[in-house]
Amino acid sequence: MMHLPAPTATQPNLGIYERMESRVRSYSRSIPRQFAKASGPWMYDSKGGRYLDFLSGCSTLNYGHNHPVLKQALLDYINTDGIAHSLDLHTEAKAAFLAELDTTILAPRGLRYKAMFTGPTGTNAVEAALKLARKVTGRSSIIAFTNGFHGMTLGALACTGNAGKRGAAGIPLTHVSHEPFDNYFGPDVNTADLLAQRLRDPSSGLDSPAAILVETVQGEGGLNVASAPWLRQIAAIAKEHGALLIVDDIQAGCGRTGTFFSFEEAGIKPDIVTLAKSLSGLGLPLALVLVRPELDQWEPGEHNGTFRGNCHAFVAAAAALKHFWRSEALAEEVRRRSEILTTHLQKIVSQYPSEMSLKGRGMMQGVDVGTGALAAEIARTAFDRGLIIETSGPHDEVVKVLAPLTIGDETLRAGLGILESATAFAVTQVNGLAAE
Repeated sequence: MMHLPAPTATQPNLGIYERMESRVRSYSRSIPRQFAKASGPWMYDSKGGRYLDFLSGCSTLNYGHNHPVLKQALLDYINTDGIAHSLDLHTEAKAAFLAELDTTILAPRGLRYKAMFTGPTGTNAVEAALKLARKVTGRSSIIAFTNGFHGMTLGALACTGNAGKRGAAGIPLTHVSHEPFDNYFGPDVNTADLLAQRLRDPSSGLDSPAAILVETVQGEGGLNVASAPWLRQIAAIAKEHGALLIVDDIQAGCGRTGTFFSFEEAGIKPDIVTLAKSLSGLGLPLALVLVRPELDQWEPGEHNGTFRGNCHAFVAAAAALKHFWRSEALAEEVRRRSEILTTHLQKIVSQYPSEMSLKGRGMMQGVDVGTGALAAEIARTAFDRGLIIETSGPHDEVVKVLAPLTIGDETLRAGLGILESATAFAVTQVNGLAAE
């Protein structure tokens, strides 16, 4: 029998969080449960309720919760008193990860990068990438894109488009030009052509950039997809103007779009790549900046971070690369499951063709339902039925599916069935729309 969600009907006592935790918390406001354990695509609350997780730590858990292979690798390491924290000292754990990264990921793709370990989060990686680009080029300006999201620390936040997140900075966020992303003005306007024209015009007011920073799929921005031709054109523009191309692969990387790097389909080779989220495989904090060797111009200690030596994360990450990426098996499964996802989401869209549209690529897809109010009601209804799912986009109008890449087909279909029924219910609740 199919293992279905079985949510808890009543909320637990969450008073400790109201009393002690900052108001800044967000996910827990729409998911008012206290969770106790998790396995694969499932999360269990402290009262035994079972939930299907289509959030996956916002793409931090691409291989699901507590994958047994990764968990065992970490347990074995801890049981031998393996080093936990090492700053940037040499350790067996780091060496094993670097060797696996080179042999399994970089070399087969014809990529040559130096690996820079930063602080443990994605925004740390973006900060380091921007800092290095400015150091190498001697320029200060960065080109980012509308609806982009790159982190919450000041440099990365300056490259982020979301007004609400930018507003919390408290100071001006400068030295970044936000240019229109692919399809921003619709399919008839090539925004790469607009950028090329602006950079070639000495009176456009757009300074020559140190770097062009781009996501191939804008996760927080609403699952906007950059086409392969557009990405190739952006790469060519960067090269023409002596700027570095930085691909932020923090959410879209590690297999989420069907290949390890999301930019592989476009056939480009970025100057710098930022990775985090699912890099460790187990949700352990680990961020990485991949840099073309000739750009590795740091002085020793010029950029650092106390937790750049998370050996537990190195162990899990090496196990993830070895187990999932030495063959094409997972990539093929992701592409196949992506078709299942597309088919089911398109079915939802087809019932409301004038109000909704399909967004995203690979296992990073969702439905633009038109308004944030409707998206929130869909997510709330889905949670009541045992499905954890989030929203994204400039108005939080996109219901975003980030199921584990390893999820079984039957479980994936069951979750999408819940999403479909939740959408039908929410539509009638919010605006009375009837399926067409």
